[in-house]
Amino acid sequence: MSHNSFGHLFRVTTWGESHGPAIGCVVDGCPPGLPLAEADIQPFLDARRPGTSRHVTQRRELDAVRILSGVFEGRTTGTPIALEIGNKDQRSKDYGEIARSFRPGHADIAYHLKYGVRDYRGGGRSSARETAMRVAAGAIARRVIGPGVTIRGALVQIGADRVDRARWDWEETRRNPFWCPDAATAARWEDLLNATRKAGSSLGAVIELVAEGVPPGLGAPLYGKLDAEIAAALMGINAVKGVEIGDGFAAASLAGEENADEMRMRQDGTVEFLANHAGGVLGGISTGQPIVARFAVKPTSSILTPRRAVTVEGEETELRTVGRHDPCVGIRAVPVGEAMLACVLADHLLRHRAQNPDAPGQPRLPRENA
Repeated sequence: MSHNSFGHLFRVTTWGESHGPAIGCVVDGCPPGLPLAEADIQPFLDARRPGTSRHVTQRRELDAVRILSGVFEGRTTGTPIALEIGNKDQRSKDYGEIARSFRPGHADIAYHLKYGVRDYRGGGRSSARETAMRVAAGAIARRVIGPGVTIRGALVQIGADRVDRARWDWEETRRNPFWCPDAATAARWEDLLNATRKAGSSLGAVIELVAEGVPPGLGAPLYGKLDAEIAAALMGINAVKGVEIGDGFAAASLAGEENADEMRMRQDGTVEFLANHAGGVLGGISTGQPIVARFAVKPTSSILTPRRAVTVEGEETELRTVGRHDPCVGIRAVPVGEAMLACVLADHLLRHRAQNPDAPGQPRLPRENA
């Protein structure tokens, strides 16, 4: 199985399975001299960790990360950084009943058709368990990007219920188990997911990511578009079925004069955008505005409601998936999305510095009498 790596100059390779002894990753291309310790990575893993509320899988994992290489005396050395997290709470027996059956909505049948073999214990390599290593890599990426860039994510929709953007409060995302920026919506979601879990079902979600402080000039006009690589990174997260940048699909319903982000000059000679329909990217290159991206996560396919399926032998059957599963996997996807965005920005920042070491740091244009 190939294609276990992503990125160019900042490159991440992950390894391991859901029910194996451990999962891990290697981060290659991190510049030397950056302060880094396990304590810098752990808070991001704690945010993604399972078992933190009744609305996510009750698998109990500490997700304690170990740095195996690439750090000496508290600073990166420029060599590959190897990270490892042990798996402690596997319950492989929960999957015994599906060993010979393909779960509807899962990658089981696709893996079997491609490789002729699959690890049915929690999905093996295709499990969302692997995303813990992306979050760990994302913590390192934030070190590369630096404190001037802020990356935040929020859950903006569960099922058909959307947040009220008039009540948006970033601080609220830390006060409820849903990463929801609207306290009133979070209270509704509590009841919604309780009912969904009791019914043996699941719901999908939409996550919004915002990166502020991103310098202009990241990305390339054709085959290295920043928004294209952000979209690819987010689509690579388990269960993601759609990505949009800025207004995304809603831009199709706008007129040209509505969609165009008008500009004015500030007194200091910098460009001021009057709107951000483009989501901070024009022609594949960052403008200096906030990067805005959204991704849609499908409902968890492992549900208690019986579904029609087939077996490895080609027999028709009916299947219900027991075990510990997220009624809405989108909840834990928020820190994963943040991490993937951080990795893409770190990669593009290094590529930009390599090609344009003397490029200006702010969108500033010549202006008479400025």
